This record gives sequence, structure tokens and C-alpha cells, in this order.
Amino acid sequence: MKLFNTKSRSLENFKPLKSDKVKVYYCGPTVYNYAHIGNLRAFVFEDLVVKTLRFLGYKVETLMNITDVDDKTIKNSIEAKESLGNFTKKYTKSFLEDLEKLNIIKADKIIPVTTLIPEITRMINTLLKRGFAYLAPDNSIYYKVSAFKKYWAFANLDLKNLKVWARIDNDEYEKDNFWDFVLWKAYKSEDGENFWEEEFEITIALSPESSLPDREKGATKKVIIKWRPGWHIECSACNIKHHWRQIDIHMWWIDLIFPHHQNEIAQSEACTRKEFSKYWLHSGHLMVEWKKMSKSLGNFYTLKDLEEKFEKTPKNILYRALRIGFINGKYKDSIEFNFDKLEANFNTIENIDNTFKSMKRYLEKTSPQPSPLGGEGEATEKEKWDFISNSKVPISRDMREYLNVVVWDYIEILEEDFNFVEALAGFFEFIKFINSWIKWNDFSKQEILAIIDVLKTFDEIFWIMNFEILEEKNDKIPEKILELFEKRNKNKKEKNWEEADKNRDEILELWYKIIDLREGSFLEKI
Repeated sequence: MKLFNTKSRSLENFKPLKSDKVKVYYCGPTVYNYAHIGNLRAFVFEDLVVKTLRFLGYKVETLMNITDVDDKTIKNSIEAKESLGNFTKKYTKSFLEDLEKLNIIKADKIIPVTTLIPEITRMINTLLKRGFAYLAPDNSIYYKVSAFKKYWAFANLDLKNLKVWARIDNDEYEKDNFWDFVLWKAYKSEDGENFWEEEFEITIALSPESSLPDREKGATKKVIIKWRPGWHIECSACNIKHHWRQIDIHMWWIDLIFPHHQNEIAQSEACTRKEFSKYWLHSGHLMVEWKKMSKSLGNFYTLKDLEEKFEKTPKNILYRALRIGFINGKYKDSIEFNFDKLEANFNTIENIDNTFKSMKRYLEKTSPQPSPLGGEGEATEKEKWDFISNSKVPISRDMREYLNVVVWDYIEILEEDFNFVEALAGFFEFIKFINSWIKWNDFSKQEILAIIDVLKTFDEIFWIMNFEILEEKNDKIPEKILELFEKRNKNKKEKNWEEADKNRDEILELWYKIIDLREGSFLEKI
């Protein structure tokens, strides 16, 4: 299996740190508002990667943090006049519900940052002890970027366009405004009751920027600092606590390469003296009119926005349509979102569902056909279906070979850097094949069942199919609708098109629709 590693900017063979498991981490949301679908695109990508690894036989352990304390969560909770805990729990709950709607499997461990304060404190003390951190005049603790010699390697920054030096105590900042970033932020009165009081051991000789007097330099002093962790230290502490020193794969979207992921590497490797993550995968942006979807630009949509806009569209179609739109774009590239594309995906999902309905009708079909037993005359219906279901060779050799090729092609495509776009194209070709063969009545019952198994193989990763269609019981069709259906077929046969269309519209008003196929017409409940 090959994947594109952001760290090396190249395609590499995937080799886990240990053969028995793959440790995966992805940054969770900052829960100060509802997640927008640009955020959710990244989580769909991560979901596809994890499902692919598990499909290919890897034992995967997943970990994600929830940033429930930072500049935005504190500011917004105070404005909302809610406690930080209640405020962030509300948006965490909404985020997890969004994951469920989009068929995204939740991480094995989901860790709120506010539960990691002891681990964060220990990490900062280790960094202070080793000279990678210092106490600044504002009483915040900063990471000393100049002490970590490999700091520039991962982000691959253009150093000519960067400012020479600055301290950054914001959780987020621009690429031309840095170096040293905050690990523990000193308390400010506008932050209300949102703080912790933790003890840090400052070695003065290693902290020339310290606010402590010169006469105390060379001494070690324990200092209680009131407030909270910086943003970047959170993920490092989460990994050290739950994945220990090293992980196999770290994921999220490209915006986090710098500063966040660069800073994670600096913090973690300074503490553990081990390579933090072996592989890094980053997804592209979701764009609106080719501008990045973001809350700051106001060009974003939440799932709730889409539910309200498309209130007449069944929710299971809306969610699967959004998911298939994210799958059908190279994960490293930015992809454009618009409502026309989404509505086109509604049709795509409905066409997939119609294929399942056709297979269901095919399996239920009991119309007379030549005896499969090789004798003269007609076999009974029971004899025919017993033969089809129980024959030792129920699937033709050509069909077996074709289905094997479909599955192996699918696997090979996925192993080439998670090529979901080409894998999805192979799935659509398979759907086209199913529909064409059903049209000509060229499947046995066992062949249909084998095809369903192959579709389940596709959906172990895609999660865009509704297999419940195959299990749905057929409701008894009301007599009035059956009468209209007979009238419509009679009018159609007699080429009385106007009356036939009128009958069809009357049936639609009663929440049924007519499906016209080569083998005949069917009624289907809407």
C-alpha cells in the first residue's frame, strides 16, 4: 500500500510501526459553534482512510481530541452567559450527531482537552527542564522555537518572507507572524472564571527572557501560574497520554500543516526524543465560488442549513449525497461546493437506490420461465427456485471471474494513496453492469446474491448504499391505486397518451409512482 506523506512530500510504501496495530490521530473540532460542511469534509476523508485500513486488514486504533478550551470557546461562552463546560458540551453533542448523520465512525477515543490538564502540565515542565520553553514577562510560558533545530523542516516555509522574531499568545496566527508560541497562557480578567492554577518549575539559567530578577538566575523556582493551556500543546498531550511516544498516521486538512502540526512535532519530539508521527495525511479545502469555506468569511453551511433548504428531500438521501460529493474528489485537492452539484448527487443516490429496488423485484420475481431442470415441460415455481438457490454451481464461471476482477481492482485502486475517486468510478461501472443485465433477465438468483455481497464490499468504505431496501416488506397497494394503474396501462396500450398521463399524475398524488421497465411496469410507494 502506498500513501502520500506530507512530511516527505512524496509517495511512500506504508509500513506501520508495529505489525499488529496502526495508531491514528486526527485533530478534533474547536467546539465554539456548529461545525460547517467544510469541517465535515475533513472528517469524511479521515473516516474513509480508517475504513480503508480496516478493510485491508489492519487493526486500527483511532484517537481524536475535542478542543473545549481556547480563545474562541472562552469568548463565546462568556458572551452567551453560559459556563464553559455547558457551552462546549452543547456543540460537542451537535458535532457528534453530524458525524452519525454522515455515516462517519467515531474515533475509538474522543478526549476533551479539559481532561488533559495534568498531562499538559507535565509536558510543559519537561520542556522547561530541557530548555525548550521559558517564562516570559507577561507570565505566560512559551516554546522556544530556536531550540528545536528541525522546526522548519515539516512546514517547508519560505524563511525570507517571515518576521525575524515575535512571541505569539494567540491560539491561531498567520504565517508571517511568529516565532515563539504560547504553551500556557497567563490569566486575563476578561476570561472570567475560566482558568486552572498549575505549578511549573522554572530553571532561570535556561530562561534569559524570564521576568524573574537577574540575581535569581541559575536557580530553580516553582511558580504557580493561573490560566490555561495554549492550543498547540493539547494534541501533543492527548497523544502522549493515549498513544504514548509515537503514532503511525496523523490527519486533518492542509490549513493545520503550519502552525499547528509543525508545533505539535516540535513539542512532542522535544519531550519524547522520538519521531512523533511516521506519516502525515492532509485533505484539501471545501470551496464556495473558489474561496475557502470558513466562518470568518461567512460563506459556510451547516448540516442544519442544508436540512432546512432541502426539507422536501429525505434526510437519508441528503446525507448520502453530501458524502458521495466528498468522496468524488481527490482528497488532497480543494473541491467546489454548490447546490447544483448537491442536487445532482440526489439523483445519483436515487439511481443507486433504484438499482437496489430492481434487484429486490428480480429476487421476488415468480413469472414462468423454461425449466432449469433440463427435462420437458415446466417445473413448478418451488422446483425452479429450489434449483436456483441450492445448485452446487449456481453462479456461472464467467460471472465468478468478473466479480473477482471487480473486487481486486477495487482493492488495488484503494492501495494507491486512497484513490477514492477511481474506486467510486469502478462502483458506478458495476452499477451500470447490474442494471443492464437485470434489464435482459440474465441473472440467476444466486448471481444476484453474489452481486449484493460485492456491493457490501464497496460499502465497507463508501457507506452510501441503503441495503434496507432489500429487506423492506411490500405494503399492500390500495385498490383505488391498482384500478388507476390498470387504467393507465390500458390507455398506454391503446396509445391514449393524454389519459395515461392523467392516470399517472393521479397515482403520484396518492404517493405512488410507476416504474416502466423492459419486463413490465411496477408500482412503487414514494
